Amino acid sequence: MNKLVTDPQLLKLIIFRKHLHASPELSGHEVATAALVKEALAPYQPATLLDGLGGTGILAELKHSEEGPSVMFRAELDALPIQEINDFDYRSTVDGVSHKCGHDGHMAILLGLAEGLKNNPKLRGSSYLLFQPAEEIGTGAHAVLKDSKMQNFRPDMAFALHNLPGYPLGAVIVRKGSFTASVKSLVLEFEGKTSHAAEPEKGINPARAISEIIQQVLPLSNSDTQDEEFALITPVSIRMGEIAYGVSAGDAEIHLTLRAWSPEVMQNLGEQIIKIVQNIARQHQLSFSHSWTNEFRANFNDEISVELIEEAARRLELDLIHLDRPIKWGEDFGAFTQSFPGAMFGLGSGIEHPALHNPDYDFPDSLIPIGVQMFQTIAELVSDRFEQLKPDIHKTINN
Repeated sequence: MNKLVTDPQLLKLIIFRKHLHASPELSGHEVATAALVKEALAPYQPATLLDGLGGTGILAELKHSEEGPSVMFRAELDALPIQEINDFDYRSTVDGVSHKCGHDGHMAILLGLAEGLKNNPKLRGSSYLLFQPAEEIGTGAHAVLKDSKMQNFRPDMAFALHNLPGYPLGAVIVRKGSFTASVKSLVLEFEGKTSHAAEPEKGINPARAISEIIQQVLPLSNSDTQDEEFALITPVSIRMGEIAYGVSAGDAEIHLTLRAWSPEVMQNLGEQIIKIVQNIARQHQLSFSHSWTNEFRANFNDEISVELIEEAARRLELDLIHLDRPIKWGEDFGAFTQSFPGAMFGLGSGIEHPALHNPDYDFPDSLIPIGVQMFQTIAELVSDRFEQLKPDIHKTINN
């Protein structure tokens, strides 16, 4: 594999990554993280350096020439509300918050990419390095796209990567079409009437309704991941009343997470659930309302972008793994792939590596140079072939 990242550069990126790891911030609160990123980008003298994008986001434009493609590469700023159990010297210093999805490593990769793209004679046009806020709650990408400051920075193509435990270290994982699932969370709220626990008949307790809802809704799942109609319903929280033993509960909440391969299946699933819940609430004389939260659009990898990723991996002599079905978790980059031609790919974190969102997870630093090399090679391929690719890219946008 060609060595595009020198040892001193890699050491600098690892130190930066570990500093980020020790000081994580939750979605929508990535103020200090964004400040560190902005400071680290300054030496590369971006033509434009936006901050406060979609909240706390940062976008750096590296301009290579007046004519040519604009290509966006994205990393994420936020951490998770998970208590870290690792005991290394750069473990999280924030109680109950830690980088358990590898966003610290993804940021280090994008910073390394800035070094690889600056004054690169193989490039034309512009490269946009986006450090996105609030990925973990599915709101950051949408906020970035709606931010007026983003309107002058509409890329021709967009790329992102995500480290994937359970796959060989350094392997490139790709798939045309849906790469990650469409995911939404549904909050169901019920209002009955409290009463004395000795006289439940004088109130309206939602317990039976909750039981019926769970029994009727869960069978709507289709757990066959090979099926285009795949749908998964997961109860994540149920709350009813208070811990007050003399009181029969009069209110309740159910929180469900829904997953599907396509937006169409997701919409149909949501409509079925709401209809069932409305009928049951009516039968039990409960007031009912619902809301949606943590929405992740399916990542749709267009064919051209995946072929560029595949060629970059071959040039770098990396193992390629083609998924036969999408990954079940959601990723906020889907908002970008539904707005611009582009793709997300995976980098294997190791077969036995702790899973994402596990309290003992840590990003493998050996992936930093591989991620930098992949992004830089993709940028060079797009720049070299843009005139050839342009008609197909415009066709993708129009479709």
